Amino acid sequence: MKNLPWHTKLVLALLAFLPLYFAIAAFGTKIGLWGWPTGLMALTFGGGVILLGIVAVAALISLILGVIAKPRRNVVLGAAIIGLLIPGAVFVMFTAARGTAADNPIHDVATDTADPPAFSAETLAARAEAEANPLSDYQTPLGELALYEGVEPELAIKSHAQIITDRYANLAPLPLAGASRADAVAAVAAAMGNMGFNDIRTDAASGTVEGVAETFWFGFKDDVVARIGENEIDFRSVSRVGRSDLGANAERIAELRQRVAGQIGQR
Repeated sequence: MKNLPWHTKLVLALLAFLPLYFAIAAFGTKIGLWGWPTGLMALTFGGGVILLGIVAVAALISLILGVIAKPRRNVVLGAAIIGLLIPGAVFVMFTAARGTAADNPIHDVATDTADPPAFSAETLAARAEAEANPLSDYQTPLGELALYEGVEPELAIKSHAQIITDRYANLAPLPLAGASRADAVAAVAAAMGNMGFNDIRTDAASGTVEGVAETFWFGFKDDVVARIGENEIDFRSVSRVGRSDLGANAERIAELRQRVAGQIGQR
């Protein structure tokens, strides 16, 4: 290490700082040091992109200096190439995330778009305390909702119900297939527990089960409810913050549905 040129040491130092920077941005958000707009938008997608650019420029300069140096040293060239590849890979991930957000423009998904499962007063209070997004009417076009102000014209005319039908066509209620309401409630609660949900609450009388899913990195919380009816189970998952959920709520419902189906013997 001592014998490496200054530019290689700089590249290695920047590469070591990258994961630390992104970890601070994420976990600072999770433990409440700053809000998600700061942690995700300002630090990750704002400052993070600038930092990646600095690493890439430093690596490019190091690569040029390494090529013209006599004799050439493989360790110098290798460090420079890695310093270019890592920022490039992260840039690709960020670009893919933007594309995923465009493909999943909403953050509230349910298997019943005509009558989505409702949350309890406790969950609504928790959302209010967290200053979460308001729950939207599924029949109102996005362009009429404050959260979606400025959304693209082709989306502005569509409601949550239309978007869910168009983009998550595979989501459907889970038939009870002879299972009792009590068994279904227990199965949903167990599945939520196995998926790592917090604050799981059951109401056998109304046939509802609620839980909170939290992401590991930023600590984003999504509220989930299952409604057990006479013949089927409907699911709903809603993010507390953000306009797009990157498809997380639909994926969560699909996994929860599959787990419950396995427990009540239904596919």
